Amino acid sequence: MNDPMELMRARHSVRQYLPRSIPAELREALDGYTAELNAASGLHMQILYDEPDCFNTRLAHYGSFESCSNYIALVGRKAPDLDERCGYWGEKLVLRAQELGLNTCWAALTHGKSRALVSDEEKEVILIALGYGKTQGRPHRGKDAAAVSGSYSEAPAWFRRGVEAALLAPTAVNQQKFRFELLPGGRVSAKAGLIGSCLKIDLGIVKCHFELGAGKENFSWAD
Repeated sequence: MNDPMELMRARHSVRQYLPRSIPAELREALDGYTAELNAASGLHMQILYDEPDCFNTRLAHYGSFESCSNYIALVGRKAPDLDERCGYWGEKLVLRAQELGLNTCWAALTHGKSRALVSDEEKEVILIALGYGKTQGRPHRGKDAAAVSGSYSEAPAWFRRGVEAALLAPTAVNQQKFRFELLPGGRVSAKAGLIGSCLKIDLGIVKCHFELGAGKENFSWAD
C-alpha cells in the first residue's frame, strides 16, 4: 500500500459514477486482495461487477446514487463482533480501491437487494459502492482531535497520528461518534458512541485508520 495517510486524505465518499467498466487487471487485483482479507478475517466479502440493479432503486436514488454498477458486499458468519470486523476489513479494501484509482461509498440502507451469496449462517452487513466517480468527492468538516480523545494533547506522536488518521475515516452521516484513549503500557482504548447508526461498523473503520496512522508496532488494543 502507498502512504496510508495520503490515501486516507485523498479518499472521499462518491455517489455518482461514470458508466465505465472496471478493467480486468484491476478486478484481478481487487479480487486477489479480497481473498487475502477473507482468509485473514474469516469474512465472506464479495465484489459484484457490472450489476446495476442494486443501486437502481428508489432508495438508491433518494440517497443520490447514480450509475453505480459495482459494489462490495460485506458478508460474514453471524457473531457479536461481525459489524466491527466488517468495518475494519472492509475499509482495508476501500483504501486498496482508492490506491487503484477507484472511488467508493459505504452504503447502509440506500440501495436495493444485492446479489451477494449469503448462507443461512451468514449475514450481509453493509454494501460499498465501487467504480469510477464523476468527481473525487470532497472532504467534510469533522471534529477536532481533542473532541475524540482526552489523551491527544499529552500523547506521543504515534498516538496523535493515529487519532488524526481516525478523523479521516468515513463514518455514518459523518457522525464521528468514537473515542480513543491512551492507557498505561502502550495500550489504546477504542470505544463507539452509544446513540447513532452503524456505530460498530464505524468503530471497525476508525480502528483500521488508527492502526495505519499509528503503526501497529507501537501499541496494543485494550478492548
